[in-house]
Amino acid sequence: MVMIPPKLEEGDGARVIAPARSLSLPFITKDIQEIATRRFEQIGLRLSFAEHVHEINEFDSSSIKSRVRDLHDAFSDPEVKLVITVIGGFNSNEILPYLDYGLIKQNPKILCGYSDITSLENAIYAETGLVTYSGPHFFDFGDERGFDYTLEYFRKCLFEDEPFKVIPADFWSNDRWGKDQQKRNFERNEGFYVLNEGEARARIIGGNLVTFHSLQGTPYIPPFKDTILFVEEDSEEHLFSFNRNLTSLTLNSNFSGIKGIVIGRFQPESRIGRRELMAVIKKNERLREIPIIGGVDFGHTSPRITFPIGGTAKIIAKDEEASLEIIEH
Repeated sequence: MVMIPPKLEEGDGARVIAPARSLSLPFITKDIQEIATRRFEQIGLRLSFAEHVHEINEFDSSSIKSRVRDLHDAFSDPEVKLVITVIGGFNSNEILPYLDYGLIKQNPKILCGYSDITSLENAIYAETGLVTYSGPHFFDFGDERGFDYTLEYFRKCLFEDEPFKVIPADFWSNDRWGKDQQKRNFERNEGFYVLNEGEARARIIGGNLVTFHSLQGTPYIPPFKDTILFVEEDSEEHLFSFNRNLTSLTLNSNFSGIKGIVIGRFQPESRIGRRELMAVIKKNERLREIPIIGGVDFGHTSPRITFPIGGTAKIIAKDEEASLEIIEH
């Protein structure tokens, strides 16, 4: 049974946790933290930080024990309604066997983050039925410019109940903005595009592809039945690895349950655009059977939407027109 956590209201508590990398990373400067903290105040949320968010080791993270404790504390605290991650990384999956899923299920609240947090979000949804959210990290709230679109869809998904259509952002950026907030380069957005025609309405799973792929063969991968798969990658993944990981999912015996795919924008370093994605799809019979749209505003560029893992989406890909609507969130 799917559970949607209560929507946020002014005055609610928000807890920052670090299930992947630490808040002590050098590029998460005091200025960025101050901007992010101020943004949470402006939208009416009372921000607090987990006990071990500054702990850091050779993996730019903290001990499994510390990360598990911070997540459990956040879900146990009745004042906390939003649990938001510092940033992504490489090791959120380490904590999956140690989580108290009963505790999480008994205290449903919003968990938000993306990238490596994909493993945590899909595992919690798979184990408890609780809808989780792929959306901005605490770090992203420190983005001084170009954050309006991200905040708009954060609010639509986490503060409001109504279905909403996702409209492409006017501009996007691939800057490492944390290094220099003023020198930003924004590109005009070409919008969503059709990769394979069709229409689907189903529950959302996925997030970062390589992270989601790593859940295969574990108890923590959500069911594929009647789902739309959302996938994105960062600059470390290129055409060959993207093709391999996506093909691996199509070889899953349950892949027929996936009714459509939504692909987020790639970073330029990946050298994957519409043409390359078409090549991936054309040579895979299973991918040619379902609607697929690309160029959607999520992933490792900014700005980005927030979408519900376990929620419901509708995609239409027809006559070169691609649309996405988030229905249940």
